Amino acid sequence: MAAVTQAPYRVPVETRGRSRTRVVDRKPRPHEVVQLWITRLVLWVACAAVLLPLLFIVSASFTAGDAFFSGSLIPRPFTLSNYAKVLTETKYLTWLKNTVIVALITGTIQVINTSLSAYAFARLRFRLRRVGLIGLLLLQMFPTFLNLPALYLLFLKLDLIDSLVGIGLIMVTGNAFNIWVMKGFIDGLPIELDEAAKVDGATDFQVFTRIILPLSAPMLAVQFLWAVVGVFNEYLLSSVLIQSPDKMIMGPGLQNFIVNQFSAHWTQFAAAAVLTSVPLVALWLYLQRYIVSGLAGALKG
Repeated sequence: MAAVTQAPYRVPVETRGRSRTRVVDRKPRPHEVVQLWITRLVLWVACAAVLLPLLFIVSASFTAGDAFFSGSLIPRPFTLSNYAKVLTETKYLTWLKNTVIVALITGTIQVINTSLSAYAFARLRFRLRRVGLIGLLLLQMFPTFLNLPALYLLFLKLDLIDSLVGIGLIMVTGNAFNIWVMKGFIDGLPIELDEAAKVDGATDFQVFTRIILPLSAPMLAVQFLWAVVGVFNEYLLSSVLIQSPDKMIMGPGLQNFIVNQFSAHWTQFAAAAVLTSVPLVALWLYLQRYIVSGLAGALKG
């Protein structure tokens, strides 16, 4: 509480035409204390809303039986049988392999597609450029499920139903929001670098590959992570376009635990969800420093 009452307060002072900052210790006003505690309360509630469901899932994954709620966050009895059953008695490893393959290919292609589109909108000047930017915003307003009938008929004619290639084609098309974010990051890069390179005879593509891409590495990491997470979270389209258990990705695969002919295996579902989150958390931690700087640059741009 002492830190709250003795928080330093910075006061700008004008001295001989130059501004400087002088630190003045004072007690916060009553309304500032109220605002501080309201902010803390909101943060605590937000953290609880995020962490409590995760704790229930982790607890259920170590609980015997099929009931999701056992009345306590401490699993009783504690067991690893759910993880053993998921890995040995189901097609979880097949679903994970399919998801990882689609995610890596999708992430790579989507990063290329998104960076090229963002560079064109950020640096190049062409006809209908403004119309294209507005079109990207309009695309964000339509839910994905509206495209489902058209995509199903299209893939049926192309013989891509029940194929991982079809899911990959849907995911690599990119995301209008990702293009906007990438464009904001490129807008924040000094355009003088492009002009200096062009004076030396560089083409637009050379500027893109030798200047923009190296400087955009943090944002590329963000785009790749979003693409990978998007494949792991994909459920609606894949559940309609894929029916064979051997070709499912993680979303519709996990549904098999809770939509069963005989019973719903909630504890196995929780164990599979925990196992699925491990590679995503590891990838997030590995790319964390790039993600922070990439999003900061995008917001600045």
